[in-house]
Amino acid sequence: MIEIYKSDSENKLMQIEESVYMDENFDPKDCWINLTNPSDKEVALIAKLSGVEDDVLKTPLDDEERSRVETEDDYTLVLVDIPVIEEGSEDYYSYFTIPLGAVIKKDLFITVSLKDTAITRDFIRNRVKGFATFKKTRFLFQILNNIATKYLIYLKQIDKASQRIQNELHKSTRNKELIQMLDLENSLVYFSTSLTGNDAVIARLMQNKANTNNILKSYPDDTDLLEDVAVDTKQAMEMCSIYRDILSGTMDAYASVISNNLNIVMKILTSVTLIISIPTLIASLFGMNTWVPGQGSPWGFLGVLGGSGLISLALALYLKKKKLL
Repeated sequence: MIEIYKSDSENKLMQIEESVYMDENFDPKDCWINLTNPSDKEVALIAKLSGVEDDVLKTPLDDEERSRVETEDDYTLVLVDIPVIEEGSEDYYSYFTIPLGAVIKKDLFITVSLKDTAITRDFIRNRVKGFATFKKTRFLFQILNNIATKYLIYLKQIDKASQRIQNELHKSTRNKELIQMLDLENSLVYFSTSLTGNDAVIARLMQNKANTNNILKSYPDDTDLLEDVAVDTKQAMEMCSIYRDILSGTMDAYASVISNNLNIVMKILTSVTLIISIPTLIASLFGMNTWVPGQGSPWGFLGVLGGSGLISLALALYLKKKKLL
C-alpha cells in the first residue's frame, strides 16, 4: 500500500491522491511516502519516483533485519524495530516486533514496514505536535520518540496482563493461563532484543556519525528530543529486564507448584492402593478351593471382613501419622 502525504503552509497534513502521484510530472519534494507491505510493482514505482534502489526499499520487509544506520551519498537509511500488538481471543493480546525503515533524502522522507502500525498512524491522525513532512530530522526523531513511548506503554500492558493471569492461576492451574504466561515471556524476549538494537542506533545518531552526508541536520530542539528518546529507550530496556526476570521467576515457581501437586496426588494414590491391597490379598487367600479357617462357621465371612477392615484401618492410621495420606 502506498500513501503519500505533504504538510501545507500551516503544517496541516494533506494526503496526495493516487491520480496525482501517478502523473509523470509529479514532484515528491518535501513529501512523506509511507509504504505498508508494498508489492514489487509499488516498490518499483516509488524507486523510480524517489531515486532510491529497490533493494533498499525492500530491506525493512525482511523481519530478520537488524537495526542499523546506513549512509549513502544522497540518502540515509535508519532501520529500527517497532513494537506491534495483535488482539487475540477473550481480551488476550500478543506482542512482537517488526522492522521499520526510514529512508531520508534532502527533499523526501520514506517509511517502509510490513504492517500498518500505531507508530505511523499517530502521525497520519495528527496526534504528534510539531510534525511537518519537510522537517526531516525532527520527523525521524519524532518517530523514534513514538517508538520508545509505545514500548513503555506495551510493557506496562504486559505487566498488567501478567498480574491478571497470576491471579487466575491462584484459583486454578490451567494450561490456558500457563501458555499465556509463556507468550508474554516470549514477547519480553523480542522487546529486549529489539530495544538493544534501537539503543545502538540512537547512540550512533547522537554521536552524529551517521550525518556525514549532511542530510540529517541537527538543531538544538531536535537534539533535546533525541536525548529524551535515549532516556526513554534506556528506561524501556530496564523495565523489560525487570519484567522478564519477574515473569521467568514466576514461571519457575508455578512449574514447581505443579510438580509438587503431582507428587502429592501420586503419594495419595499410592497410599490408597496400598490400603485397598490388604483386603484384596486376604479375600484372595480365603477364596482358595482348600480348607481355610472358619470355613464351616456362619461367622467366618464376617470375621474375615472385619479382620480385613481392622488391618486396613490400622494401615491408614499409620500412613496418616507418617503424613503419607
